[in-house]
Amino acid sequence: MSKIQTPAIKKLKCTIVEAVAKAGEGHIPSAFSILDIVWTLYDKVLKFDPKNPKWDERDRFFLSKGHASLALYMVLSEKKFFPRERLEGFAKWDSLLGGHPDRNKVPGVEASTGSLGHGLPMAVGSALASKISGVKYRVFTIIGDGEANEGTIWESAMLASHHKLNNLYCIVDYNHSGDRALRVDDLVEKFKSFGWQSISVDGHNQKEIEKALKVKTTDKPIAIIAETIKGLGAKMMENNPAWHHKAPTPEEFTQILKELS
Repeated sequence: MSKIQTPAIKKLKCTIVEAVAKAGEGHIPSAFSILDIVWTLYDKVLKFDPKNPKWDERDRFFLSKGHASLALYMVLSEKKFFPRERLEGFAKWDSLLGGHPDRNKVPGVEASTGSLGHGLPMAVGSALASKISGVKYRVFTIIGDGEANEGTIWESAMLASHHKLNNLYCIVDYNHSGDRALRVDDLVEKFKSFGWQSISVDGHNQKEIEKALKVKTTDKPIAIIAETIKGLGAKMMENNPAWHHKAPTPEEFTQILKELS
C-alpha cells in the first residue's frame, strides 16, 4: 500500500489536527483514513457547483461514516462551499461544523449522517430517484468496514442490484478497524455475490482511486473496496484504537505536525 502523501493532503491533515486540538475532541484517524478518497472525489470526479449546492443535476455524495466529518469539511472548504475561517470553530456550540455533518447547516452536505449503516440506504434511494425522475446524476457514498456488519448495508446492496443502479458507487473505507470486533473478510467477493461490480484499490493512491471512481457499467452498482491505514501520516495514531476519538496533548500536537511537515 502506498504511503506517499501529497503536499495538499499533508496540508489538510495539519488543519484537521489543528481543528481537533482547538476543539478538544474529534476523530482524527478516521478523517485521515478517507482524506485521499474524498479529495479525489471532489477534485477529479464529482459534478457540483459550490455557489449552488442544491443544483438538481449535481452528483450526490453521502458520508455514511459521519464521525470522519473533518475530512469532508476540509475538502468542502477547499472547494469554496464555505469560508476557511469556519474550520476554526469546529465542534463549538455555535458552529456550523459539528462532530457529525448536518445537512441543515453545512453547505454541500447531502445528509445528516453518523448513525452507522444509514448512508448506503440513503444513497440507494437517491440513485433510484435519479432513475425514476429522469434527472441524471451519480451517487457516491463512503462507508466504514465496521458498517459492513450492519444488516442495512446488505439489504441496500440487494436493492441496488435488483434495480440495476449503475449510477451508484459505494466506497468502503477498509482500514480493518472493525476486525477487533467482527471480521468482514473479503468484501470484494461479498459485493460481487450481491450482484455488484466490485474493485479493490489502494485507498491512499489517488490515481487508483480516480480510475475506480470512473468505472462505468450497464446494469450494476459499483463497489470500491479501498484498503486504507487508519491514521496514516501520524505514527502514534496508525492503527491505534486508543486514538479513535481523542485530541492531542500539546506535545503530541507538535510531534504530529512535525511528521506531517
